[in-house]
Amino acid sequence: MGALSHIRVLDLTRVLAGPWCAQTFADFGADVIKIERPETGDDTRHWGPPYLKTPAGEDTHEAAYYLAANRNKRSVTVDIATADGQRIVRELAAQSDVVLENYKVGQLKKYGLDYESLKTVKPDLVYCSVTGFGQTGPYATRAGYDFIIQGIGGFMSITGERDGQPGGGPQKAGVAIADLMTGMYATIGVMAALAHRDRTGEGQYVDMALLDVQVAMLANMNTNFLASGQPPVRWGNAHPNIVPYQTFQTSDGWIIVAVGNDGQFRKFVDAGGRPDLADDPRFSTNPSRVRNRDTLVPVLSTMVRERGKHEWLASLEAAGVPCGPINDLGEVFEDPQVIARGMQVELPHPTGANVKLVKSPIRMSATPPEARLHPPMLGEHTDSVLRDLLDYDDARIARLRESKVI
Repeated sequence: MGALSHIRVLDLTRVLAGPWCAQTFADFGADVIKIERPETGDDTRHWGPPYLKTPAGEDTHEAAYYLAANRNKRSVTVDIATADGQRIVRELAAQSDVVLENYKVGQLKKYGLDYESLKTVKPDLVYCSVTGFGQTGPYATRAGYDFIIQGIGGFMSITGERDGQPGGGPQKAGVAIADLMTGMYATIGVMAALAHRDRTGEGQYVDMALLDVQVAMLANMNTNFLASGQPPVRWGNAHPNIVPYQTFQTSDGWIIVAVGNDGQFRKFVDAGGRPDLADDPRFSTNPSRVRNRDTLVPVLSTMVRERGKHEWLASLEAAGVPCGPINDLGEVFEDPQVIARGMQVELPHPTGANVKLVKSPIRMSATPPEARLHPPMLGEHTDSVLRDLLDYDDARIARLRESKVI
């Protein structure tokens, strides 16, 4: 039994931030009931290709994007715009510990599914709302998209190649970091609220905003600015205070070299056949290398391009110089460390396919998270949830389906 197998989560979220939070609960054994729109479901079900393929190689129309954030859940289709649909959600909320939602501010109130309404049927309910800008403030009613949040929240001002350099300018992250980090912070907030409930019997409301999270996660860059009054700038793959601490192109690919002290610099240039660089007063100490980076880095770049990446990595690792490859995802899942940690898992799917997914990175000795169930087909568990949790009989379920409530 998972660490959270005693918890039921009613998941009214879609796309990424909310489902990511719900999936973390599900990995730890919580019973997560995913409420979806009849016929269409979560938007990400259709965000493909690529799609999961059957053993015969045919598309299942289960998008890979959807599969990434929805394992271990049960899918129930309900039209919450109908009175019967609202009744179903209220009845399920009354039997849940947590409600997650990411509708626009105030949208669920008109359906009687907001926190104030649901806590009347479940006083100790923990209710978490995930929005772009939070429930208060001048931007509260705006739609929040990860890309826009990365810009507003300052991330793109410190990410990307330096201005004036080839390819210089702001750059977003390769994944939706504001969404993903909001999902993780929401998980922490809800767990803290559950711990409070277990001690006091009191439920509470958790207000999560992508912009709040994006600002918070800039960590030391925030305090660098707050301490100095000077906004940090983009440095691309270089470091503002350490040289060389960046990417280099070899004769057949790219590597990262992260020289942390003068001794490592000497070992680096020794490995490249340029020991003279470590004796040059312009480069012998890190402060001098920082001051003279524009002279030094082109010389190092020429040195590194003379050999292949595997040769460089072997020689630098042997010398004790921190380094690493820049892997594509094919190389990532072939990496012996990734394989040893069991990061890829496969789950059987009703289509006959095996769903390849990435394992939770959390390792625990007694109650580890598990990938148990495939990401559900749309409405796969509607009948069983209504029957088992709400005691609906087959005739009532049939009427609801005929009227398109479910």
